[in-house]
Amino acid sequence: MTTTPAYPRAADRRTGPHLAAGPDDLIRRFVREGDHVHAAATMSRPNALLNAVCRTFAGSRSLTVSTTAVHSSAHALALSGAVRKVITGFVGDTYPSPRPNRLYRELAEGRPFEMEMWSLLSYTQRLMAGALGQPFATTGSMLAETDLRHGKEGSLHLVPHPEDPERTVTLLSPLRPRLTLFHGVVADRRGNVVACPPLGEGPWAAYAATDGVLASVEAIVDDEVIAAMPDRVVIPAARVLGLCEAPLGAHPQSLRTGGLAGIDGYLDDYGFLTDIVAACKSPETAAAWYEEWVGGVPDHAAYLEKLGGKRRTELVFPAPPGGPAAAGRTAAPVDASAAPTEQEQLIVLGARAVADLVRERGYDTLLAGIGTSHMSAWLAARLLAEDGVQVQVAAELGLQSMDPEPGDVFLFSQRHAERSQMLAGVAETLGGAVAANPRCLGVLSAAEIDPDANINTTLLPDGRWITGSGGANDIASSVDCVVIAVASARRYVPRLTHLTSPGLRVRDVVSQFGRFTRTGAGAAFELTSWLPPVPGRGRTEADLPDGPEAAVRDLTGWDFPDASTGVGAFLTDEKAVTTEELSLLRTMDPEGFYR
Repeated sequence: MTTTPAYPRAADRRTGPHLAAGPDDLIRRFVREGDHVHAAATMSRPNALLNAVCRTFAGSRSLTVSTTAVHSSAHALALSGAVRKVITGFVGDTYPSPRPNRLYRELAEGRPFEMEMWSLLSYTQRLMAGALGQPFATTGSMLAETDLRHGKEGSLHLVPHPEDPERTVTLLSPLRPRLTLFHGVVADRRGNVVACPPLGEGPWAAYAATDGVLASVEAIVDDEVIAAMPDRVVIPAARVLGLCEAPLGAHPQSLRTGGLAGIDGYLDDYGFLTDIVAACKSPETAAAWYEEWVGGVPDHAAYLEKLGGKRRTELVFPAPPGGPAAAGRTAAPVDASAAPTEQEQLIVLGARAVADLVRERGYDTLLAGIGTSHMSAWLAARLLAEDGVQVQVAAELGLQSMDPEPGDVFLFSQRHAERSQMLAGVAETLGGAVAANPRCLGVLSAAEIDPDANINTTLLPDGRWITGSGGANDIASSVDCVVIAVASARRYVPRLTHLTSPGLRVRDVVSQFGRFTRTGAGAAFELTSWLPPVPGRGRTEADLPDGPEAAVRDLTGWDFPDASTGVGAFLTDEKAVTTEELSLLRTMDPEGFYR
């Protein structure tokens, strides 16, 4: 347990930030029990600093932590017992695919900590309001119309529109942590911090912090090095209270450096991430993982020693010619002769639906939600490109005009960042490329979806936690959408357990056996295309429905008006999944994470 430190006086900062020996020294000096600490999220969360928070305040259950998402090594926040409350947009796992984590089964009941859930853009807008000194932010995300409104009586307000009394405007109170933790590429001793896009929430949390920033960087360099690249400084010296070196300070997440100051970037440690997911399957193995990598590690230097030089070298990116990482993702031939799985057929049908809508309606951007949805968006873009139709693919943390690298299925991989035409942040992507762009099509997944296409990604009927909104509410609130989800009576439900994202803008819902469409919001969905389903999720050939009416009846729980079967009068047959489609998909996913 730490002692309560004194706040730094203004006079103490005249010569620059406190230069700490490491993350633990920095946290012990500045953070105190009861603080609201923000972990800034680019694609490289300050994990070394968060590990230090967990070690320093273990068992205190005193801190409020805000961060865009709790996944991977941030599960240490729950395992340490350091945290009383988390303010976020996502709690679960993201690799190899998005899924619930057992640690949070009782999150809705306040265990292992209290939780305040926002959508990604509204969360960022709250930080922006704090950073700009504004009393409120406005948002177009439909929080008040969904169950995300609960528990936000003091933070979310509906007021009459000043130009149209029949409409309302949603106001959000600013989000202002006392301290913001940030991991950058390099900094000088004056405290200027350099970081490379994609920047996620960007510098907003640094300006929103009432007291300032505690920063870790890969290296502290001479002032002259930073002076030569002022355009790369993301956080100015005046905001930084304390600074330390922490090589691989974002591990197991990645860091893009652009080679600045000779610093190597590094990839997400997929093996480490997979080990965390496996460890969290039981309380005993989760506690053992925490003790091995966080609680039982004295400091970040010991953490790096435990990782070992070989593992660190394998993560270097871009890798030197002939290096292990350079050879790790070669385009090996794939076998497209095996029949598609249920999941693959779903992804292909989703890609066809997306491609058809792009051709028919002229969308210029696809916002790819994580999961089967982003696989369908990627595949659609490639199929369209082969027909000479260009559409840009974006991901919410700031990747735009993506050209995903074959073989890496993680939506937020630095490999994809290197192959993007633009790297920005949440505000530019979910705001500029999505909310302000009528030619954007959102591609989403769902844990539950009702007959009005409202989406649940938050709570299961038995009260277990799923993951939360992420950017889904923001996307569904502002642009036309396609939802891609395997049909089952538990997923296609008559009523949602929790309304996370509104369905007003959803045009099509794609299942593993065809596409549901409707004429507009409020109209009933009808199955308008049909491809016989294949075995999956415990079903054998003998269990499969023998036609479209049986599929809708047996594989959905939707209610249809006027005793309708849910099958459209002009049902068309989908062609079987082609070898070309399957080859493209398996080239993107050679390890079969989405099979």
